[in-house]
Amino acid sequence: MGEEIIKLKVQKRIVIISAIILIGKFIAYFVTNSVGVLTDAMESIVNVVAGLISLYCMKWGAKPHDRQHPYGHGKIELISASVEGILISCAGAMIIYEAIMRFLVPTEVEKLDIGIIIVAVSGLLNYIMGYYSIRTGRKFGSMALVAGGRHLQSDTYSTIGLVLGLLILYFTGLVWIDSTLALVFGLIIITTGVSILRKTIAGLLDTADENLLEELVDVLNENRQPEWVDIHNTKVIKSGNCIYIDCDLTVPWYYNISEGHVLGSELKDILEKKYENKVQVTVHLDPCNVFEHPKCNKCIFNDCIHRKSPLISPEKINLSEFTLSEMEFDAGCRK
Repeated sequence: MGEEIIKLKVQKRIVIISAIILIGKFIAYFVTNSVGVLTDAMESIVNVVAGLISLYCMKWGAKPHDRQHPYGHGKIELISASVEGILISCAGAMIIYEAIMRFLVPTEVEKLDIGIIIVAVSGLLNYIMGYYSIRTGRKFGSMALVAGGRHLQSDTYSTIGLVLGLLILYFTGLVWIDSTLALVFGLIIITTGVSILRKTIAGLLDTADENLLEELVDVLNENRQPEWVDIHNTKVIKSGNCIYIDCDLTVPWYYNISEGHVLGSELKDILEKKYENKVQVTVHLDPCNVFEHPKCNKCIFNDCIHRKSPLISPEKINLSEFTLSEMEFDAGCRK
């Protein structure tokens, strides 16, 4: 079964179960008249709406790259996660408003025992769905599934606090506890929404993924060929579960085009094997500048026939040089 089909099936299941939970929570709210329970029900509306948006975006993102979208359609998953972050934040603001109104005009809460049971069961289901979504999202590189799963799990954590608060309210009868719970969890929900937005905006702006870059450096060092003098000017773009890499590979200056092409193909093969053909690599070949700014004392290519000085300290591919632009790299060589 294809990865995209699996992701869509997971999201469909999450939407269906979220809709069932939504119905249950609103039944609990109408039975209890608790604004605390309303906070959980409001967030479930966000779960369902965001789930439907994610489902649509994942279908769109599964389309292969074309002439108008050379990097594929995967970025739409980040838009989906952004919409979810906005919806979560709006729900939190509405809950805070309702909590303040209940402080000003207290309302009696009823049948809390039934409400507590429904909320507790829904919280457990949300945690299971969240774990399932995050695990699938990480396995297949889906930001939408990971963001949705984290939201569901954060909903569970707030539900635990809500259940504890409702139990206190049940045994003490202090009505103000209900509004306090809503106020606290409204703030928690807004924090969750802002956190999701920050991560998705970073993805939309193609902010450098330091963890991915470090992983690439480790993979290339483990499989390094002696003729790879260095790798620099590396740019990485993530689109859905695909990775697009553009880098400059420095090779011995006297190699012909065919020999340089072989080295570039070896680099591509290593990365495609590591990321299971989910990566597209573009390699630009540079000749080593042995006459003006030689790196012979750091170069591990012992069979070089034009070495100007013996090897003193082998230089590994490192993150700082790996991401240097062409201009920065040239400036560093002149030092």
